[in-house]
Amino acid sequence: MHLSIVGSGYVGTTVAACFADLGHQVTNIDVDQSVVDTINAGEAPIHEEGLQELVDAHAGENSTNRLRATTDYDAVLNTDVTFLCLPTPQAEDGSIDLSIMANGAEQLGETLAEKADHHTVVVKSTVVPGTTEEEIAPLLQNPSERADSGTVGAGMNPEFLREGTAVHDFLHPDKVVLGADNERTREDMHAVFAPLLDQHDAPVVETDTRTAEMTKYANNAFLASKVSLINDIGNICKQFDIDAYEVADAIGLDDRIGEQFLRSGLGWGGSCFPKDTRAIIHAAEESGYEPAILNAAVEVNDGQPERLLELLDEHLDVDGERVAVLGLSFKPGTDDIRNARSIPVIEKLQQRNASITAYDPVAADEMRERFPGIEYADSAGDALDGASAALIVTEWDEFAALDEEFESMNRKLVVDGRRVDLPIEERDLEYEGLCW
Repeated sequence: MHLSIVGSGYVGTTVAACFADLGHQVTNIDVDQSVVDTINAGEAPIHEEGLQELVDAHAGENSTNRLRATTDYDAVLNTDVTFLCLPTPQAEDGSIDLSIMANGAEQLGETLAEKADHHTVVVKSTVVPGTTEEEIAPLLQNPSERADSGTVGAGMNPEFLREGTAVHDFLHPDKVVLGADNERTREDMHAVFAPLLDQHDAPVVETDTRTAEMTKYANNAFLASKVSLINDIGNICKQFDIDAYEVADAIGLDDRIGEQFLRSGLGWGGSCFPKDTRAIIHAAEESGYEPAILNAAVEVNDGQPERLLELLDEHLDVDGERVAVLGLSFKPGTDDIRNARSIPVIEKLQQRNASITAYDPVAADEMRERFPGIEYADSAGDALDGASAALIVTEWDEFAALDEEFESMNRKLVVDGRRVDLPIEERDLEYEGLCW
């Protein structure tokens, strides 16, 4: 099939490249000419494991040419199905801001009014229940009510892509959720995913658009709550001088609980958990229901960075002291700093008048725009050199390989927010774990 993908951020670029790898002809549409040029040159515009290889294989020179990018919305007229992968950022009140999505849908609808044949549009972005049916579909369909134009069907296919493993997650899904309110749209969505389902026998959930939208929020809300619960348990373990990870290993053997998402620490960040949890809380409260557990999950998560700094305070007054912050991205494997736990950690260190030196393998440039006044090291060893304390904020693998680098510290004090395997005894580290 010939697909068009509107938007080329983390989701849009990954989806486009993966669909091309499955054999579809894919056109990526974006308003940013520099992003379009980057993709057409065979370069991935974002850092995501495995994505560069796919873009290189299907776009640019010496490729299959199954992936191309453009700023021209008219390109959708030559495609069968369009995926909307546009940002739905969080507004100040916790709700989602639909302005970018609405503008894209409106422009798409005006373009499709020129098409005589049926066209299916699938919302891939995370939107609260009712959005596809009540807000997006009318923008797509109203222009198509003009004479000689075809009909437009609107579906919803939530993404379950983890940054850092998004390519793998797309190509090896746990489930594929197809939300449609009519049979034609559902058939088109099945045809799109047929090559993927031929390779991987993942469960297919067929439902309506509202349920598909809610499934994404329920998925992330449950996982976010699980992380906050194990962090709360970890905080209790800390009070009783118990290793929370031993407790987690034991309860993880219960198949009702499972071992995943039981690593206590600094909590969740990124573009999904914080935004989605607050968005569904806002939507629930607007409907008159107070989601107590989800509010508690957010409260626990927001408190973890301060707990990390309180542990540091017990060992050192950081006023004027050099403190190394190791890890800036919200998780390893990505350069994304949206809602990264490093942000409140740095802010709280600044409030304590610490001299901050930060290091991250890939996210330093992004963080430099937010905190231009702190020092950025070229390596973890450089960040540790002369530091009176080190805070581990993101669990990059290279931090577990640190050894002799600790000898250059002014004081070998490490406060670990991620349970990294460090040479504590070998290097005589003054070590404190957040939840253990």
